[in-house]
Amino acid sequence: MDTLTHCPYCSLQCGMTLRDGRGAPSSGTGDGRGGRTLEVQPWPEFPVNEGGLCRKGWTATGLRGHRERLTQPLVRDRATGELRAAGWDEALDLVAGRLRDLQVESGPDAVAVFGGGGLTNEKAYALGKFARVALRTSQVDYNGRWCMSSAASAANQAFGLDRGLPFPLADLEQTDVLVLVGSNLAETMPPAARHLDRLRERGGTVVVVDPRRTPTADRADVLLQPVPGTDLALALGVLHLLDAAGAVDTAYVEARTTGFEPVREVTAGWWPERVERVTGVPATELRALATLLAGAERVTVLTARGAEQHAQGTATVLGWIDVALALGMPGRPYAGYGCLTGQGNGQGGREHGQKADQLPGYRMIDDPAARDHVARVWGVDPADLPGAGRSAYELLDALGTPGGPRALLVHGSNIVVSAPHAGHVTARLEALDLLVVCDLVMSETAAIADVVLPVTQWAEETGTMTNLEGRVVLRQQATPPPEGVRSDLEVLAGLAERLGSPVPFSTDPEEVFAELGRASAGGRADYSGISYDRIREEHGVFWPCPVGSAGTPRMFTESFAHADGRARFVAVDHVGTAEPTDAAYPLHLTTGRVLAQYQSGAQTRRVRDLPDTGPFVELHPMLAARLGAVDGEPVVVTTRRGELKAPARVVTTIRPDTVFVPFHWVGANRLTNDALDPSSRMPEFKVCAAAVRT
Repeated sequence: MDTLTHCPYCSLQCGMTLRDGRGAPSSGTGDGRGGRTLEVQPWPEFPVNEGGLCRKGWTATGLRGHRERLTQPLVRDRATGELRAAGWDEALDLVAGRLRDLQVESGPDAVAVFGGGGLTNEKAYALGKFARVALRTSQVDYNGRWCMSSAASAANQAFGLDRGLPFPLADLEQTDVLVLVGSNLAETMPPAARHLDRLRERGGTVVVVDPRRTPTADRADVLLQPVPGTDLALALGVLHLLDAAGAVDTAYVEARTTGFEPVREVTAGWWPERVERVTGVPATELRALATLLAGAERVTVLTARGAEQHAQGTATVLGWIDVALALGMPGRPYAGYGCLTGQGNGQGGREHGQKADQLPGYRMIDDPAARDHVARVWGVDPADLPGAGRSAYELLDALGTPGGPRALLVHGSNIVVSAPHAGHVTARLEALDLLVVCDLVMSETAAIADVVLPVTQWAEETGTMTNLEGRVVLRQQATPPPEGVRSDLEVLAGLAERLGSPVPFSTDPEEVFAELGRASAGGRADYSGISYDRIREEHGVFWPCPVGSAGTPRMFTESFAHADGRARFVAVDHVGTAEPTDAAYPLHLTTGRVLAQYQSGAQTRRVRDLPDTGPFVELHPMLAARLGAVDGEPVVVTTRRGELKAPARVVTTIRPDTVFVPFHWVGANRLTNDALDPSSRMPEFKVCAAAVRT
């Protein structure tokens, strides 16, 4: 039997076919109980990947029957400190009882909920509803805050609406110049790299902005390697030159935008030589880029985590949006601005209520009309809904402190590995009265929990995801879960019942999705016209999609989402990183991904067919020579928050003043800075001051 579904990893949500071998010989992975297999096969008709997958996708069944798969609840024995097996009723009764007691003692906000950008739309929706209705807590956020929240904040300010790509991914092939700022998509989402190749084959130009020469840069025509944390200064310099050359599309600016003059005033101070001093990018390269953009009919600018995961991430994205607007590109065919979402449901995950300040449909929780609409769908009094809570890092930072949450429920996140300043965050988790983790395997976060609940993985459940294009797709169940495993929807429903929730919680994902549609109706992210049947028939449906709509593959063609229909230029200026280098910490540390691993690695590090070489420290030969570092031998990276020991990888593809560490293993985020963007509350993952020693 074949099941059409989607990859469990990144935001491409590549289509795949899962073939159930039912005991027949196969190259797939058995479930460990009788040889039944699931084999990954192509789904050529799905347009996003046309049947192609990266190595993570081809090996996605690798956790089927894995010896580390969790299949029964675990409860920490207070006498011994060890986790012991428990029945579901015992575990849920214990959790509900402890939550109730803590809220009686310290109020509703004594309990917090932390979600994930990999959860299905149904789970994200149910999690936000559970927090606000069953727990009545304001303390809910998710790890997607650390994904593309800066791009989301910028897009909402500039366009009035945040959808990562406001056009289908394949449109990139038809642009003339594609500028990738802080993206290594050839490693992070390999099937998307074919669009770069096709663009270049038809005569287009690919520009990459990155401190490292990555495999993506190898497939580009132009590479600019700025100092980490200076992408905004680069954007300001580009716009300075465009304005000076008379290349601003004044007709477009006057007809479709507001706010250009304050932007012009800021950029007037960013002449090429000043940009060179700040970014390290030669003025000649900056001028060449501006000339290239000025002469192109269609320009597309895409940002990703390299530009966004900064304390000035929102401003950086706004700076590049200003460049795109000045050129007159957003809303034009095969041109404009977009963000390359990272997590599998990084887009949908924040649209339907697991973010501290939002309700379903991308409604804001402090909007009385939004509260009234959602409360009517939920069958509760709007006055009973809590207000906005703390953002992700601020929530974790408050755990176990006076006035902070005393209990935390974690769904779909491995916080111990993925949080910035991770040593501090781990200490806060350990200070809790109760930590409950739902996971597939014993992740580093589950290992310190008081209760661990085993939940289904992607092939064992049905639910929707929203990919980087805003295309809502359907992951379909291909096989039953192992005995003893429940879905997150069942966990939430069981806890809600025990907590005396005023309304029931459905465990049927299609019912939950239909309710999500009603709750989102009329909101910025309107899913009310989308159904499971439509998704199956159309290979995904683009939101916004009100009832009766065909969906919206391309946005802003006629107007932007602000009330006056115009886009907003936003004046921003470069102020530098939160933690400059100094004599004690003279190097820039940046982090990122590698091809074979995904996020915290809780899944991919356990897949036998994916190479796991562990962490490493990438540094330039000039730096290695100065330090006496040898390729393959250990070095120690230190920051003001911690240290990491790992083998050196000496390469010529990185700046001599910069070191790179992948973040899939414990240690990298013990180094990173928890300084927050004032708008998005994004931590500064991508740059901090560091030292290296042998």
